[in-house]
Amino acid sequence: MIILYGALSIVLSYRYKMPISIVWSTPGAALLVSAGVLHLSFAASVGAFLVTGGLLALTGFWPQLGRLVGSIPRPIANAMLAGVIFSFCISPFQAVVQYPAVIVPVLVVWLVLFRFATIWAAPAAIALSYSLIAWLMPVNLAQVSWFPNLSPIAPAFEWQAVVSVAIPLYLVTMASQNVPGIAIMKSFGFEVPFRPVLATTGLATVLGSFFGGYAINLAAITAALNANEHAHPKAERRWLASVWGGIAYLLLAIVAAPTVAFVLETPRVLILAASGLALLGTMGGALKEITSADDLRMPAVVAFLVGASGIAPWGIGAAFWALLAGVLVWQAQVLGKRRAG
Repeated sequence: MIILYGALSIVLSYRYKMPISIVWSTPGAALLVSAGVLHLSFAASVGAFLVTGGLLALTGFWPQLGRLVGSIPRPIANAMLAGVIFSFCISPFQAVVQYPAVIVPVLVVWLVLFRFATIWAAPAAIALSYSLIAWLMPVNLAQVSWFPNLSPIAPAFEWQAVVSVAIPLYLVTMASQNVPGIAIMKSFGFEVPFRPVLATTGLATVLGSFFGGYAINLAAITAALNANEHAHPKAERRWLASVWGGIAYLLLAIVAAPTVAFVLETPRVLILAASGLALLGTMGGALKEITSADDLRMPAVVAFLVGASGIAPWGIGAAFWALLAGVLVWQAQVLGKRRAG
């Protein structure tokens, strides 16, 4: 699956000359964990993943959804983004209390480079954070296999798996990853080609399902990292950030097992802190955009607060609900003005 993430990030970014980042569905993973009580066979789960991929591919040929996403105002899209990354952005300051030996040097390096070489501030801080974690909190990888083993799995199609896994996974992936991902890209001025990208990721999900992969989709938070001005001062060159990200995925695939072991053994707050430093610039730009239009300020504020709340009713992440809340308040204002007029 990591190979597909990397290959698609490289190919799509190069083809459309925009930072199109392809990743997994984190809310989808949470959905699958909750579906464990169903005690489905792995073959039935693979069949459900295949159906999900087919549905995602079909969505690529439904232009109405693309037009709906394209109509979302930039302040609301930015507000959703700011709310989603809020918990990440405060993590460095939470972690400094628990792990000062790791975070204080990282913050110092970030601050110095932000002043003198802004574009290198986040990468250097992240590299230093993981280096310090590896040094101060060594992880025993002696029992971990260093090379992945690919084994195709024959799918089994059961209606219970389709109803309980495939359809909910499709809805969650669209609501929490693809729709917010396209909206976030729009907030940075990039219009993602909805039809080819959704069709490609859907077909890739079908392929990956034979190896136990559950969803391949557009990135949301990673998209913000690669699409902002810190990736490259010129917007037309930011596609290179996703290409390099894809190359990193391909390299990561070689050492996936020990890398996963390292991340699992690292305190969660430190992982979030490293990501948060990289997103501080994005947060600043998003907050500026939220207040750029007087008539959209309140819808944007509502979207930000809903996104920051982290709510996830019915397994659908806060990003979707933030967009929905912002759009509802916006349309209520529009309706009120029409009646007043």
